[in-house]
Amino acid sequence: MLLSDMKVPLLSSENFKKWKEVVLLHLGCLDLDYALRKEMPPEPTEESTPAEIALYERWEKSNRLSMMFIKTHIMGSIRGSIPDCENVKDYMDAIDAQFESSDKALGSTLMSRLTSMRLTGIKGV
Repeated sequence: MLLSDMKVPLLSSENFKKWKEVVLLHLGCLDLDYALRKEMPPEPTEESTPAEIALYERWEKSNRLSMMFIKTHIMGSIRGSIPDCENVKDYMDAIDAQFESSDKALGSTLMSRLTSMRLTGIKGV
């Protein structure tokens, strides 16, 4: 299967794990995951070497394009509940936190329902 055959789904409340896997795969194949893997280098100054400037420009381009890619694959209703970040790594952490807390709340609700269920009739299982 080619990468171009694999469509990136819109992030919804039901598909976070699959969405994250596909987004990270696409960013890696497009060589845009540099900002996710590396910390932001210092901003160039007049004393910066060409190598330091090139490193910063690579990171900045990766960060900017990754943010655009990720934001275009999130439903608007979910995007509004995620705090805006300047750094793609921080943005992905915010998305993780959003879905981790909603998974815990769902698990708590389901456990509460399960433990409060009552037998309503006598029938064979």
